[in-house]
Amino acid sequence: MGNKLSCCTCGSPRVDRRAEDSYLPEAEVHQDESISNLQHISEREPEDIETDPSTHPTAGPLFMQRSKSDVRNCKDKRRSQINLLEERPLKKSSSCSTIYLDDSTVSQPNLKNTIKCVTLAIYYHIRNRTSTRTLDIFDEKLHPLSKDGVPDDYEQRDPDHRTIYRFVRTLFNAAQLTAECAIITLVYLERLLTYAEVDIVPSTWKRIVLGAILLASKVWDDQAVWNVDYCQILKDITVEDMNELERQFLEMLQFNINVPASVYAKYYFDLRTLADQNDLTFPSQPLSKDRAQKLEAMSRVCGDKLAELHRNGLKKWSSLDNMTIPRHNTAILS
Repeated sequence: MGNKLSCCTCGSPRVDRRAEDSYLPEAEVHQDESISNLQHISEREPEDIETDPSTHPTAGPLFMQRSKSDVRNCKDKRRSQINLLEERPLKKSSSCSTIYLDDSTVSQPNLKNTIKCVTLAIYYHIRNRTSTRTLDIFDEKLHPLSKDGVPDDYEQRDPDHRTIYRFVRTLFNAAQLTAECAIITLVYLERLLTYAEVDIVPSTWKRIVLGAILLASKVWDDQAVWNVDYCQILKDITVEDMNELERQFLEMLQFNINVPASVYAKYYFDLRTLADQNDLTFPSQPLSKDRAQKLEAMSRVCGDKLAELHRNGLKKWSSLDNMTIPRHNTAILS
């Protein structure tokens, strides 16, 4: 992730300067009682923190748990199919003469495929939700994103994967956000569901996703998109509404916007697993001489950066076989 990692692990949120007015006392609005009763992160039990997938590197993401039943049914359906044309196409495998690689890596994911995977994870969150507990700030009937509003039965119709993908892709294309921002968006979304103990339902998914994208773009990207810029994308939403959405989203996260590199990598590889289970293949191409030279150049740049950091005093990691333990004189403090 390069230098951008420091943006991901900052200790305090970068608030939109144009949104500062919404945080002044005279501009405050009454908070939802459920938000004021949220448990502070310092009051959480240690076992709760260790099982939180958005902060712990070994805890499985929520979307993988909620997609298990659907993936199992899809596999059983594929086994029962007689028509071979409907079967999954053969996956290209590398050999001694040909190596197949895709253009997506953990530090530079493919934008289109990453958005597809993230929206598929959101789809499973909505489809296999375990409750209907929501908050008013995310209710699209109370806070519509367009003047047309929503149908009366909107909360009863689950959106399909394409609908979610089109909504997220429009925001990312218009705001020129990166693929890494999509992964951080999913981390914040699952952190919201865990901390606030709410679920994502048809009537709230758009505003929850919008709030997660808004926050992720400010934390991750050096050139953050301002709230007023999103109002240019969603023409009927006001800056005041965006400010309030951001403020309450941060409060429900207890201002914990830190995403460790290990958690980011875990979500990336689990998203690739989800894509493989749902036949969302990452297109691979044979490794040509030009691509090999580009990979070598990228590796050389990363190696030079690590060497420079080591010269500046960054300690290198050692394996157990080659580890040397420096001896220090015992210090006595009195």
